[in-house]
Amino acid sequence: MSTTTPTTTGTATTGGAAAPATGSLFRFATAGSVDDGKSTLVGRLLHDSKAILADQLESVTRTSAERGFGGEPGAIDFALLTDGLRAEREQGITIDVAYRYFTTGRRSFILADCPGHVQYTRNMVTGSATADAVVVLVDVRNGVLEQTRRHLAVVQLLRVPHVVVAVNKIDLVGYDRAAFDSVAADVADLAHDLGLSDAHVIPVSALAGDNVVERSAHTPWYDGPSLLELLEELSTIDELETDLEALRLPVQLVIRPQGGLSPELTDAAADAFRDHRAFAGRIESGTVRVGDPVEVFPAGVRTTVTGIRRGPESLAEASAPLSVALELADPVDA
Repeated sequence: MSTTTPTTTGTATTGGAAAPATGSLFRFATAGSVDDGKSTLVGRLLHDSKAILADQLESVTRTSAERGFGGEPGAIDFALLTDGLRAEREQGITIDVAYRYFTTGRRSFILADCPGHVQYTRNMVTGSATADAVVVLVDVRNGVLEQTRRHLAVVQLLRVPHVVVAVNKIDLVGYDRAAFDSVAADVADLAHDLGLSDAHVIPVSALAGDNVVERSAHTPWYDGPSLLELLEELSTIDELETDLEALRLPVQLVIRPQGGLSPELTDAAADAFRDHRAFAGRIESGTVRVGDPVEVFPAGVRTTVTGIRRGPESLAEASAPLSVALELADPVDA
């Protein structure tokens, strides 16, 4: 499998991603199991992108030294940059969602550092609900865990446009490609099972900074972008909706055959009548054309528009705010 993007792919048409607008605002959240390094990754990202004020960095460096972090003078516990509650700092865990703001030359970011403990999953949902992307951390030594699966399932349920899986602590396995490939293969299988779209996998070391802001010389076998480079390239929800024309048609009525069959119908026509089903509603936004691929929720079924009807009239295309009935190529329960 690819070491860069094991990719799998609202009612909406499909299409390519729009290029990120210069200076656009991008929201992302971090998630993953306990102790997989979320807060450390966030701290490293802020530090290496020069988003930490001097007095804050001095305070964190002093606190790290008092706790003997790292065993070396000047070593920084990057998790202290986001773990703000007293209980979080004392226990070395994340409880609440910590929001941070920073800017690069490409765009501005709102970052939500979410907790990993199962009892705080609702906080993870809160932090991810408005995200353009969720970065899910996986400890390369432990692989995909139950909470990893749970967080990826939440990402799928929330329809977050992008998911990035950061395989962390790659330095602790000697930057071994086989260890990364094994985890990446498991992630690809899980993404496929969940129906996740646009999944990217990156080997990182939050503590050492490998592939977080800058690409690392320790992973010459990885030819993809660093985490920050990828986040600067991904499209926001608004950019994606502009590119996809944002088709939305809430189904108000499923039209099925009613009453008896006319004796004048041929057998073929009678069979077609019995199988007829159309989905009627008002197009809230976008345009739909015969032949367009669409996805029907909540079933998540992908199919193709075979007909558009407005009363007795057949249309080749329809746009908001028309009320129409769509005929689809595949049977869909709705």
